[in-house]
Amino acid sequence: MVKNITSVNSQNDALFVLIKSLSKSEKRQFKLYVGRLSGNVDAKFLSLFNLLDKLKCYDENVILKKGIVSKQQLSNLKANLYKQILISLRLNPSHKNIRIAIREQLDFATILYQKGLYKQSLKLLGKAKIFAIENEEKNVAYEIVELEKVIESQYITRSISARSDELSIQAKELSQLNVIASKLSNLSLQLYGILLKNGYVKSDVELQKVNDYFIARLPKYDFDNLGFRERLWLYKAHLWRSFLTQNFLQSYKFATKWVDLFKEKPKNISLHPVFYLKGKNYLLESLFFMNKYVKFKDELDYFEHEINNQKIPINNNTEILIFQYYYSNKLHLHFLEGSFNQGEYLIAIMDKKIKKYQNRLDSHHITVLYYKIACLYFGMGKNELCIAYIDKIITSKNLKAAQDLQCFARVLSLIAHYECGLDYDLERQFKNTYKFLLKMENLQEVQKEFITSIKALGDVFPHQIKTEFKNIYARLKKFENHPYEKRAFLYLDILSWLKSKIENKTIAAIIQEKAKRR
Repeated sequence: MVKNITSVNSQNDALFVLIKSLSKSEKRQFKLYVGRLSGNVDAKFLSLFNLLDKLKCYDENVILKKGIVSKQQLSNLKANLYKQILISLRLNPSHKNIRIAIREQLDFATILYQKGLYKQSLKLLGKAKIFAIENEEKNVAYEIVELEKVIESQYITRSISARSDELSIQAKELSQLNVIASKLSNLSLQLYGILLKNGYVKSDVELQKVNDYFIARLPKYDFDNLGFRERLWLYKAHLWRSFLTQNFLQSYKFATKWVDLFKEKPKNISLHPVFYLKGKNYLLESLFFMNKYVKFKDELDYFEHEINNQKIPINNNTEILIFQYYYSNKLHLHFLEGSFNQGEYLIAIMDKKIKKYQNRLDSHHITVLYYKIACLYFGMGKNELCIAYIDKIITSKNLKAAQDLQCFARVLSLIAHYECGLDYDLERQFKNTYKFLLKMENLQEVQKEFITSIKALGDVFPHQIKTEFKNIYARLKKFENHPYEKRAFLYLDILSWLKSKIENKTIAAIIQEKAKRR
C-alpha cells in the first residue's frame, strides 16, 4: 500500500525507474549487449546497473560509498547507462513495433542513398512506404516520399516526369491528412487542458464558449477521405468536448464510434492497443455516468473476455492501463448494483497492484483509485476504512489537477465521520472542508447546500432528524438532472445516502432497489 503519494513519486530517479521496469529477459539481454562492448567505462556502467538493480529505493549515498564512480562523474555515467539501456531495448525483438520497423527501413535507405546506391535505396523506400500507408503511419510515409523526391531529383531517368508528378501528388495528399490529424489531435489536447484548468462547464456562458472554441478549431475535412488515424482523432476531439460539457449521451456515441474503428480492422488492436484501451474505458465510463447497467455489464464482460483471452497485447503500457480501467470499472459495476460487499475482495488486489506500479502510476490516478475504494467501503458501511482511504487523498500535496476529487473526498469524509458518530472531530471537519471549498473557483450549489445542511443537523433535536433529512433530500433532488449540477451526484451518491437515512435502510439496499427499477 502506498503510504504517501507525493513522497513516492517525488523521489523517483529516471534511470532507477527505467531499470526497475525491465523484465528478467531484458536485463539478461542488456548484460549480453554490454559484453559485446569494450572499455573500462562499460565495466563501470554495468557495475552501476547491477547496484541499482539490487536497491529497493534510489540512494545516491549508497552508490558513492561503493566507489564505482566519483560524485563529479556520476551524472555522466548515469546518462551513459540510460542511453545504453535504451539502445539495448531497441534491439530487443519484443519492442519491434510497426513504427520502429518502418523507421529502420528508412534509415537503411538513407545509408544506401549516401553511398550512391540510388536504385537500391528507392526499392527499399517503395516497400517501406506501402507498409507505412497500410498501417496508418502517415508521418513517416511523408518523410519517405520526401526522400524519394530528393533521390529522384538526382537519379535522372526518362520516367522522371511521370514519377515527379506521382510523388508530388502523394506528398500533397499525405501532407493534407497529416495536417488534419495534427489539428484534431491539438484540439483534443486543448479541450483536455481546459478540463484540467477550469473543470466542467458550469453555466450557459461557459457552454457557449466551449462550443465556439471547438467549432473555430475543427478543421475542414472530407470524412470519406479520412483514414483510421484521422477518424480516431476526430472522435477523440468530439469525446472530450462531450465530457467537458457533461453530455454523456454524446460521449457514449463517440466512444462507440472509436471502439468500432477497431472492430472494423481488428489488427489495429495489436498495432495501437493503448488507443483501444482508452476507447474501451471512455465507453464504459459513459455508460456508467448514464446509469445504463445492462449495457455496461455486457461491455465489461466482453472487456474481461478480451483480457483473459489475450486479445489485447500486453506490454508495460497496456499492463498498467488494463489494471486501471478494468478494476475501476469492476468497482463501478458494484456501485451500479449496490453489491458493495461483493466487491471487497478487489481492494486487496488493487492495493497490491498500486504498490507494484507505484513508480509508473502518477499521483492523480492513484488518488482516483483510492477514492473509488473509499466509496466501496462507504457503501459497505465500513466508514472507518472509508475515512482511512480518504485521508490518503486529503493529505496529498500534489493534486492541483484533482480539485474535484479533493472536494468530494472531503464531503465523503464528513458523511463518514457523521455515520461513525465521531462528533468530537466533526466540527474540525466542517471548518476544514468549508475552508477548502471556498478556495475552489468552481464550487457548486449542490456542495454549498449539502455542507450547510449537514452542519445544521447538529442543532436539530433527535426526534426531528428524519424530517430534516427529508428537507435536505428535497432541496438537493432538484439538482439531480440539472445540466451543470448533476456532476456532483456522479462522484458521490448523496441522494441515496439521504434516502437511506429517511427510510432507515442501508445505502446498498437503496441502490439495489434503484437497480431493480432500472
